[in-house]
Amino acid sequence: MAWKTLVVVEQENGAVRDATWEMIGLAHRLAGEAGGDASGIKALVLGHGIDAAAAELAGRGAAEVIQADGEALAQYTCDGYDRAIEAVVQAESPDLLLFGHTPNGWDVAPLVAAGLGVPLATECSAVAYEGGRPVFTRKAFNGKFVQVVDMGGARPAVATMQRGAAAAFAGATAGRVRKIDPGVASADLTSRFVTIRKGESGGVDLSQAPVIVSGGRGLGSAEKFAVVRDLAEALGGQVGASRPVTDAGWLPHQHQIGSSGVTVSPKLYIAAGISGAIQHIVGMRGSGYIVAINKDGDAPIFGVADVGVVGDLFEILPALTRAVRAARG
Repeated sequence: MAWKTLVVVEQENGAVRDATWEMIGLAHRLAGEAGGDASGIKALVLGHGIDAAAAELAGRGAAEVIQADGEALAQYTCDGYDRAIEAVVQAESPDLLLFGHTPNGWDVAPLVAAGLGVPLATECSAVAYEGGRPVFTRKAFNGKFVQVVDMGGARPAVATMQRGAAAAFAGATAGRVRKIDPGVASADLTSRFVTIRKGESGGVDLSQAPVIVSGGRGLGSAEKFAVVRDLAEALGGQVGASRPVTDAGWLPHQHQIGSSGVTVSPKLYIAAGISGAIQHIVGMRGSGYIVAINKDGDAPIFGVADVGVVGDLFEILPALTRAVRAARG
């Protein structure tokens, strides 16, 4: 019997957001861990005039796309989405229900879980299939503790997932699309959509960076971060940091990686001058390839690194930057 996962799609004006592809990638991994196949992976897309989004989802990971299309869902409202999602869950009986940990996700997921009478794990950074059920990892007490949540036999298990908690699905599928009546009319809504206000552009989104070069307290000062920036620029990547760096004001908080920052899973992660406290490691251990550079050979960061270099980062990073630039001409 296939492990059944229902992913609630994040879309805006018909464009599927990146968080959805990460959740679909996670659903495929969990299906494999459960000893099944991808036939139980379904995506629920809600909105109005969303045929193109539904077709894209069917071709990029979902065995079946449930398209709840109606004027009442043209824009997000918590009560409209809640009613439509609950009806689909009751009809489909999934084992796992995934939301993105986004403004919409953290708004509607508690309503859905309460309506279904099941527990909810929020802001999860990892999920593993253990003992016949999913087990969730999340941060607690402002990132000071790592909490493992086992919901026992609750069906569905409901969770909101952090950006970067899983690799986005990159394959192709031949899924099917099934349109349904969402059963929600505009007159039924008790809340209404007003507008979307965009924040200022130019922010850092480390969760989507393919390469991250991070610096820690070992750099000594904000001015010395130039060696990290130079290597990140040469590699076409982004600059990350550990919590002591942002606490000291050397970099803004959006660069912080770890349990009280952002969770990332780039193809390449370089940690320079970072000792490797557990709060940092939980935010980057899902990276594809990890290189650690530290003068302390006993630093915990070496325990998760694919390559560890014991040495002076102020000698090693400039040499790496020169080599990368030479290789790229």
